[in-house]
Amino acid sequence: MKFTDQNPLSYFLNELFSRYRKAVPAVDTITNALIEHQVVGSQQEIVNDHVAFRTLGLPYLGIGSFEKIFLRHGYKKMEQYHFEEKKLNAWWYAPPAPVYPRVFLSELLVGELSSNAQEIINGYTSHIQKDPVDELDLNSGEQIAEYLHRPLWDLPTKKDYETLLGESEYAAWVIYNRYYLNHYTISVHTLKPGFSKLEQFNAFVEGLGIKLNDAGGKIKTSGDGLLRQSATVANMVKAVFAGGEQKEIAGSYVEFAERSIIPGTERYRDGFETSNADKIFESTYTSQIK
Repeated sequence: MKFTDQNPLSYFLNELFSRYRKAVPAVDTITNALIEHQVVGSQQEIVNDHVAFRTLGLPYLGIGSFEKIFLRHGYKKMEQYHFEEKKLNAWWYAPPAPVYPRVFLSELLVGELSSNAQEIINGYTSHIQKDPVDELDLNSGEQIAEYLHRPLWDLPTKKDYETLLGESEYAAWVIYNRYYLNHYTISVHTLKPGFSKLEQFNAFVEGLGIKLNDAGGKIKTSGDGLLRQSATVANMVKAVFAGGEQKEIAGSYVEFAERSIIPGTERYRDGFETSNADKIFESTYTSQIK
């Protein structure tokens, strides 16, 4: 994923991806192998199905804040998804032009957590008394890129992180990683034969020594059978917590999506599927990493 023009949307998406790929070794491992096998000529030829972000559903934060960035640049808000067990809401956003990826935004329903978990999260975020996105010049790709990598709250302590991890692994991921890019997604159906089906692509990726998320099976399939998704397990990163304590924790990962043409049309299946996404979330979960 790389855009050659320098409009604000292209600029901040390029910046996001540049930092993300440096932090997620699987991105370049897969890309380089695809180039070596002459499936693509460069990273730029890989079609990015969607990018995803995780947020905290709190006043001045969450989807209501984050979506302003994408709506300002022509994205259209589409369907909502709810994940009762994980206490999450999500929406997806259609891009202003086919060259751009879909966007999937999720938020933790903080008010549904235990009082202890809420107290921890509010302890880090209660100083945010106005929407930080409202202070940005949304016509500036540079300002947006800087914002998406700016810590909005202090580093958590290791104790607070581990307490949240025991109740909501999503909460723990966000409290440390903040609003960092959670994953990008390779559109496998756009690749050449031999790599364009998930069974083939997954075998290719596993042959590179990369572990796949097997929650609900390595391939998560929508009810209509037209959207199939897989993902790597998040890479481990050395986290340095407040006070200097360290621990290896889940970082980001890579997803793969295979969309099929809707019968009787010439259009590929669009949108997402709650049951698929529910299991994709677990790419950062301890059960998958270990």
